[in-house]
Amino acid sequence: MNFYCMRHGRTNYNDLGLCNDDPARDVYLTEAGIAQAQLAALSLREVAFECILVSPLPRTRQTAEIVNRYHAAPIVMYADLADIRSGFEGKPVSDYFAAICHDPLRARVNGGESLLDHKLRVLRFIDWLKVQQDKTLLIIAHEETMRVFVAYFEGGVEDAQLRDIHVGNCEYRHYNLDIP
Repeated sequence: MNFYCMRHGRTNYNDLGLCNDDPARDVYLTEAGIAQAQLAALSLREVAFECILVSPLPRTRQTAEIVNRYHAAPIVMYADLADIRSGFEGKPVSDYFAAICHDPLRARVNGGESLLDHKLRVLRFIDWLKVQQDKTLLIIAHEETMRVFVAYFEGGVEDAQLRDIHVGNCEYRHYNLDIP
């Protein structure tokens, strides 16, 4: 299986530095985010995607719809691809980081999940992915989710280094999975 993992395009909440894990919030791609998705779409136009998987957060579907103009692949939502549930919905990302600085890997604040909780959720998705029969997929998710993909498929990343991985908006990686 060939698959590509991409972070969504830039959003209004990225510009404002706010946390978002609630699909009902009005978080959307900015003009810059739309342009990023259009560039990614051009770059990936020759790839024959059989399916595009997105998180429940609208910015991933919006990115997928732009990329999908060249593919007409089904777009399927998968809950385990959601961004980390920070417990800081609509609040500054800097406040979230300050609240977890005492234990960045294990801290759960305001009913949110820890970085390790999120990692386990994404690893569950990877286990699911390993048994799929599709030959070429595109996964559109979030930076926190992308960090887990990079650590898992590229290796050499300890849990404490996950936050050191930076993935730009609409940056993507290509991986292969050997399916028995």
